[in-house]
Amino acid sequence: MTSKQEAEQTQTATEIEQDQLSQAETLTRENLEIEGEVVSDAAPDKTDLAAQLEEARRKADENWDLAVRAKAELENLRKRHDRDLSNAHKYALERFVSDLLPVRDSLELGLKAAQEESTDRAKLCEGTELTLNLFSSVLEKFNVAVIDPEGEPFNPELHQAMAMQPAEGVEPNTVITVVQKGYSLNGRLVRPAMVIVSQAASKNIDEQG
Repeated sequence: MTSKQEAEQTQTATEIEQDQLSQAETLTRENLEIEGEVVSDAAPDKTDLAAQLEEARRKADENWDLAVRAKAELENLRKRHDRDLSNAHKYALERFVSDLLPVRDSLELGLKAAQEESTDRAKLCEGTELTLNLFSSVLEKFNVAVIDPEGEPFNPELHQAMAMQPAEGVEPNTVITVVQKGYSLNGRLVRPAMVIVSQAASKNIDEQG
């Protein structure tokens, strides 16, 4: 190998080493730049995290305020409901009592008239009948029904038998006398009708021989 060739090989090796060094420097510079970017990016992440935490706290405070207000409104609603329910129990019969007052007024007038010496008995009976009709209309207005089962089959759910009597020409177990009328409210029995019920008539056949 000539000196010229050796010099060329040496130059080539040197150039390769320089290229490798240059590449290494470039990689190192890029790595440093990348690390710098990571570090610089990390700082904003911490700032964002703090901002997010602050926002979460703010929302938590808002939600707490809403919860407190909702609880207070619910408590007020419960108190109002209890008050309305109490008033409903206390004054449920207010309309009924108001409509009954004219009946009482009429009874008082009738009693006063009956105590006078010049009272006309026919007019007194007429006034009493009008008062009874007024009372019946009030009961009907509030769905109070009269149970007057004379001539009807005995119904143990609505009637209470006081006695049983034989009755000619009447089917057994029939109401023949209403001692006291019954009443129901909205279809629910308030007082059963006190009745006398028919029983089969006994037949005594006397044979004469």
